[in-house]
Amino acid sequence: MSRPELTIGALSDEDHAFYGLVWAGTTLAARVDRALSRAHELPLSWFEVLLWLNGQSEPVASSDLGAKTMLSRSQVSRVLDSLAARGLVERTPSPTDARSVQVELTAEGRAAFRAADETRRAVLAPVFTELLGPEDIEALETVWRKLKQSPQR
Repeated sequence: MSRPELTIGALSDEDHAFYGLVWAGTTLAARVDRALSRAHELPLSWFEVLLWLNGQSEPVASSDLGAKTMLSRSQVSRVLDSLAARGLVERTPSPTDARSVQVELTAEGRAAFRAADETRRAVLAPVFTELLGPEDIEALETVWRKLKQSPQR
């Protein structure tokens, strides 16, 4: 006796698009997280912090990372503790606020980011970048910008 196919039923186009975004984000993030953890002992949450720090030319307040990443302030703090323990980031007291700390990548942190980013790109190539053409990427960028500008943010 065969089992019936499991479905979620009829969905509106909007619902289908929303769940498609959720599925894609969750699936791709899990794939990248597994690869980064396996190859570099670097979870995706750590990579995200490295990504933001890599784009900076000067130290940044750790609270600014909490505002930019998809992590809570306490998660950012724990990630920074782990990255500092591995010598990938350096914390220094803020010159303008005695209660605040600034953080930046060390040379080792920049090298670790480059290696991890290479792994991320290799993992995503067959399931994302090689499947999507320039017009697809442009459409995703347009959608992402619109959603990011949402007032609920």
